Amino acid sequence: MSRRRIHPAWLVALLAVLMLVPNGSTAASDVVVVPVRKASAIDLSPHVIWILALGSDARPGQRMTRSRADAIQLVGINTRTGAATAIGVPRDSWVRIPGRGNDKINSAMVLGGPQLMARAVEDLVGIESDYVMVTDFTGFRALIDEIGGVELRSTKAFSDPKLTAGSFRKGKNDVGGWGALSFARIRKPLLGGDFERSAHQQEVLRAIHARLRSQQHRPGFLDQGTLAVIKHVDAQVSPKALFRLTRAVTSVRADRISRCVIGGSVGETSGGASVVFPNRQQAGRYGRDAERDAVLRC
Repeated sequence: MSRRRIHPAWLVALLAVLMLVPNGSTAASDVVVVPVRKASAIDLSPHVIWILALGSDARPGQRMTRSRADAIQLVGINTRTGAATAIGVPRDSWVRIPGRGNDKINSAMVLGGPQLMARAVEDLVGIESDYVMVTDFTGFRALIDEIGGVELRSTKAFSDPKLTAGSFRKGKNDVGGWGALSFARIRKPLLGGDFERSAHQQEVLRAIHARLRSQQHRPGFLDQGTLAVIKHVDAQVSPKALFRLTRAVTSVRADRISRCVIGGSVGETSGGASVVFPNRQQAGRYGRDAERDAVLRC
C-alpha cells in the first residue's frame, strides 16, 4: 500500500468517525465537513474541538446530508492534553427537534440537514458542536478496505442471517469493509438493541485508531494528509480550519480515549413507532462533564 493512499484515510478516520478521504475510487461527495453556525462567538473551551460525526443511510441517488443518520457520535478532542471522548447517541432516540416538534433524532438531518442535527444533539447533550462530518456506507466500507481491515473485539457472539458478513464470534474478529459495516449496523439480534449498536460503532472507531496509529511517525504524514483532505473532501471550511482539525487528531493519545453511550428505555410513541427514550439526565451529565476537557467517565 502506498504512503499517499493511507495518509488521508488515517486522518479522517481519527477525525472522528465513519469517514473516508477518497483515493480516486470514491467520489468526493462521500464525505462532507460542515462548520456549525454558532449561537455565541465566545469559545469557552478553546483547547477542545467537538465534532458531530454522522453515518448517513443515504442510498444511491439520495442526498447524503438530507437522509437519516444511521450512526451518531459526538466526538471531543482536547488538543492540549491529548484526551478524546465519544458520546454515542442511539439513532432512534425520541427527542425534541428544535422548531419541528418530537421525532427520532436521526430525522433531524432529513428535516434540516447537518445544522439541525447539530442543534438536536446539542438540545439533548448540551454541547455545541464545532463541525459536523457526514459520510455514507460506501465511504465507510472503502476506508476499512483501504487500510487492510480491522480487528474488532466483541463481548459476545452474534449474527444476522440477512447480512453476508454478519456473523461475529466472542473475542477478536478480523474483518474487512463489509464486516465492519455489518458490525456497526446490526441491531435486532442484540439484547441491548440501539444502545449496543452505538457501542459497536465506537468499537469500530477504536479498531481504526489502533490499526493506523503507527502511521503517524512517517515523514510528511500530516502535511500530505491535510492536502489530500483539502483536495478530495467537500469541506465547507477553510484550509486553515481543516489543518487545525488534522492537528487536533494527531494530538489524541490512545490511553486517553473514553467511550460512553447515552442510555434509556425502549418503547413506542402514541403513533406506534418503535423508539428509544433517552435518559436526558444522563445525557446532560455527559455533556457537563466532558464539554470543557473531553474527559468522561460513564
